[in-house]
Amino acid sequence: MNWLRRTIYILVAAAIVAGMVYALAPKPVAVDLAVVERGTIEVTVDEEGVARIRDVYRVSAPVGGALDRFPLEVGDPVARGDTVVAEIRPSAPAFLDVRSRRELQAALGAADAAVRLAEAEVARAEAEQQLAETDLERAERLSRSGTISARALDEARSRAAMTRAEVRQAEANLALRGNELASAQARLIQPNVEDGSSEAACCVLVRAPVDGVVLKVHAESAQVVPAGALIAEIGDPQDMEVAVDLLSADAVQVVQEAVARVEGWGGAESLTAKVRRVEPSAFTKVSALGIEEQRVNVILDLLDARDAWARLGHEFRVYVRIRVWLGEDVVRVPLAALFRSGTQWSVFRVTDGEAELVPVSIDHRDSVFAEVTEGLAPGDVVVLHPSDEVEDGVAVESRNEDEGARG
Repeated sequence: MNWLRRTIYILVAAAIVAGMVYALAPKPVAVDLAVVERGTIEVTVDEEGVARIRDVYRVSAPVGGALDRFPLEVGDPVARGDTVVAEIRPSAPAFLDVRSRRELQAALGAADAAVRLAEAEVARAEAEQQLAETDLERAERLSRSGTISARALDEARSRAAMTRAEVRQAEANLALRGNELASAQARLIQPNVEDGSSEAACCVLVRAPVDGVVLKVHAESAQVVPAGALIAEIGDPQDMEVAVDLLSADAVQVVQEAVARVEGWGGAESLTAKVRRVEPSAFTKVSALGIEEQRVNVILDLLDARDAWARLGHEFRVYVRIRVWLGEDVVRVPLAALFRSGTQWSVFRVTDGEAELVPVSIDHRDSVFAEVTEGLAPGDVVVLHPSDEVEDGVAVESRNEDEGARG
């Protein structure tokens, strides 16, 4: 019995020691793992942009006047040279205050008196002309009989010519005074007073300059507009492009004809585009953080069929990814495995269940992977998002395997 009791005590003590050793022994750190492989890396410049109609026509008033209410609505189709988009009529004259009206009435009276004076001048000139013509006829008869000298005949002829000129002068003066009278009468016209002339009913019709649709209406209600006032914008929705403003440091990487993807526009699939132009000059733009940035406009053409982006409208927001480099068979490692160790990029490579600190050299990067030029080979297993528990030589195990065992 003593021997059996001692045996039991020894076994219990051994179990306790084994439990303590197991509890105090270091356990492998559970980590996420990934395999280094060959694949494709696409480096892109990403930025928000807008889809817009390439050629937008701004219709403005060719003359100042009273603009009628805009006859169309945004989205209505228009035909070049046929659809009337604006009708401009002569605007009403300004109101006259008491002083201005009396001054103009006095000017009207003076013009009327001047007309009557001119009429009297015409009558006097015509009477003198008639007398001179009679004297000329008498002198010509007497000259034929030799009763008067040739000088007397010449004087009669000169007098007749002078009186005819005086009549023409008086008639011209009468016409001048008549026009002055009409001008004085016109200055007295008040608003909403029809003068019965044909000019009062004239208008200027502004027609659509291009086939398309109405994009914006700047002058919807009837109003008085000056010459050059913006009325509406018209464009062809089938002629669409994408504009994006990039940081100047990113724009220098973009080349003409570069391939791009248009995402986030509302459709299920991304659209394919091509860079048509990188503008040669930049402009200053203040960011949401109040930082001044130098931006460059990049214009892209959509390559997909019209049906693929038919719902895309003018100035719709889009998200653009412009390709600046493409590697189709490169050694790549997930960005989540990279971290800085001093000044060197490094990863933890798993070898025989232990983490090994390995310096690596990387080149191109996209949003998921980085190109490895030194330090790793295809098939190597690396730790993703290494925590502070992971160090060189520490035992690690896949977290997914633990979860599978527990399940």
